[in-house]
Amino acid sequence: MFDYLGDKISNAMKNIKGMGRITEENIQDAMKEIRMALLEADVNYTVVKEFTNNVKEQALGLDVSKSINPDELFIKIVRDELIKLLGETQVPLETNKKPTILMLVGLQGSGKTTTAGKLALYLRKKHAKNPLLVACDIYRPAAIDQLKQIGKEINIEVFDKGTQEVNKTVKEALDYAKENKNDYIIIDTAGRLQIDEELMNELKSIEDNYNPDEVILVIDAMMGQDAINVINGFNDKLTLTGCILTKLDGNTKGGVALSVRHLTNVPIKFIGDSEKMDGLTSFDPKRMAERILDMGDIISIAEKVESIVDEEDAKKEAIKMKKGTYNLEDFLNNLKQIKKLGPLEKIIGMLPQARQMGLNNISINPKDLAHIEAIILSMTPYEREHPEILKASRKQRIAAGSGRTVEEINRLLKQFEQMKTMMKQISNGNMKMPF
Repeated sequence: MFDYLGDKISNAMKNIKGMGRITEENIQDAMKEIRMALLEADVNYTVVKEFTNNVKEQALGLDVSKSINPDELFIKIVRDELIKLLGETQVPLETNKKPTILMLVGLQGSGKTTTAGKLALYLRKKHAKNPLLVACDIYRPAAIDQLKQIGKEINIEVFDKGTQEVNKTVKEALDYAKENKNDYIIIDTAGRLQIDEELMNELKSIEDNYNPDEVILVIDAMMGQDAINVINGFNDKLTLTGCILTKLDGNTKGGVALSVRHLTNVPIKFIGDSEKMDGLTSFDPKRMAERILDMGDIISIAEKVESIVDEEDAKKEAIKMKKGTYNLEDFLNNLKQIKKLGPLEKIIGMLPQARQMGLNNISINPKDLAHIEAIILSMTPYEREHPEILKASRKQRIAAGSGRTVEEINRLLKQFEQMKTMMKQISNGNMKMPF
């Protein structure tokens, strides 16, 4: 996500390195590269023009102190302007009303029904809510079936009255939620291939009759600049409280994220960055700007780890690392936790300077992790705690039990010993991390 844009901006910095002062002459090529990068990423032309003018105006003529390099100063200006474009401050989802009513709207194909499930799962995990999904796409039976399937997958109830008139369904859902102590109601409404009067009238009637606390537009980030017209079209008829950008994974250009807030004043509340049900990330302008500029997103990594790792277990393992007693049983437990974090490529891509180090292009085959797990599971508990006893006969038995080769076992043991040594050095303060 945003790799192309980030790389182009990073390359633009090279034109300014080594200069004692930022001037119109040495900034010209950098600004040209940034302008082209933004346009090619589908950022709105008006936004690009305003952004580049603001950066140029702030940068020109600034003296560079001995402690600050010109490129460092320039990238700070670019970062601050990106944060302004993205909305400056995070706008959280309303969660305090009892119950809170959220209505999802959007065109067909935007990922609205899947996003409803992702939101429900997020609210249960992050805010300890008991959500109820309400199926109100009465024109597409497949959408109702899809929502019910998603609800079953994440173990969240779906209120469904088939093709019954939507306002009646919402009313009955609210009564049902009150009886069953559901404190968050997510209404999945109908979509269309394009905005039409019939659709808007139906959505407006739900808004007028039930006054939802959140009216969230789900929009496909791959739409490019057309997304602005869609947002304005919905916002003209409804009181949008935010939007969710879906499909911001893979090779999506993502320029719409830099245009939405500035042109429509509708805040981005979440981004969909994975097809999995936990692939919904709350949108923070500061973090997003820093990810674009390859500064990393350590806070997001920490939050992911915090959600699956027990603090006491982590402390115990840290002590083991420091003492050098970390063993394969501990490693197996960590491996199981790592798998819960999601695709490792995504986590590694959040590290500072990941693109600069080429870490954004690495590919990790999940089968490799499964092979490692199979090897360790084929060991006895004593062997996992004392891998030094693993000689030829034991390795042959483990190879037969795991379906792997002795060479793979030797490679794993060698890499594990190297990792233990590095962990001990880091824990004892003898090695500095590269970020």
